[in-house]
Amino acid sequence: MSALDVRELHELRELERVNTLFEEIWGSAPGSSPMGVEQMRALSHAGNYVAGAFADGRLVGASVAFFAAPAGEALHSHVTGALPGHRAGLALKLHQREWALARGLRRITWTYDPLVRRNAHFNLVKLGGLPVEYLTSFYGEMDDAINGGDDTDRALISWELNHPAVVAAAASHRRASVQVPDDAVTALAVRDDLPVIGRRDAATLLVEVPPDIEGLRRTDPGAAKAWRLAMREVLGGLLAEGARVTGFHDRTSYVVERARPRPA
Repeated sequence: MSALDVRELHELRELERVNTLFEEIWGSAPGSSPMGVEQMRALSHAGNYVAGAFADGRLVGASVAFFAAPAGEALHSHVTGALPGHRAGLALKLHQREWALARGLRRITWTYDPLVRRNAHFNLVKLGGLPVEYLTSFYGEMDDAINGGDDTDRALISWELNHPAVVAAAASHRRASVQVPDDAVTALAVRDDLPVIGRRDAATLLVEVPPDIEGLRRTDPGAAKAWRLAMREVLGGLLAEGARVTGFHDRTSYVVERARPRPA
């Protein structure tokens, strides 16, 4: 694996390469990249974050982020894409963290599809971020190779840059394992590729994620839709009620802690 060169991008020719890379990763038609050249040019010129990861001079990943509210505290990472086999996604996020800290920021947020198991593991375990909000059909319908026309429900990650768990994850690329008590209950389970909703009245709940939602969108759209609705009901409902996601267990399940009632 070649060493990566991660750096900010400003020139039009560089941004055109990012646009082409994004079209390749998302499988979108020419001109339908999730972030166009003009937007990247404007964001970069205004002092926001536009960066690329290069392996032997070849662009293999890129990320675009902009300052967010509250002013002076947060950065929102709108899009990050990376080709497999280079660990460019991790390198870009760590570079983005250092960039934000150098500007006095405390938090980076971004959205991801909570049904994609590898992304949940990356965001929660390797980076130490935590989902704090469930956003229903956040981008509307997106008919690219990744989203396949599915509703674009998203989880909003909050990456608290100086939190001890995030500092440790940045150093080791692994958050400390989350402890799951013996009385934890599975609120959403995988059975024969389909979702099965269970009890949600325990203090600690496990919310399982399907092994390959992108494959299901191609081979069984009905099952993929059932997963979207089940995750919306269970994880979305729990977060709306004030429950907290505390980790991702065994590469399969969100660990969710319900608010415990105060003693009378």
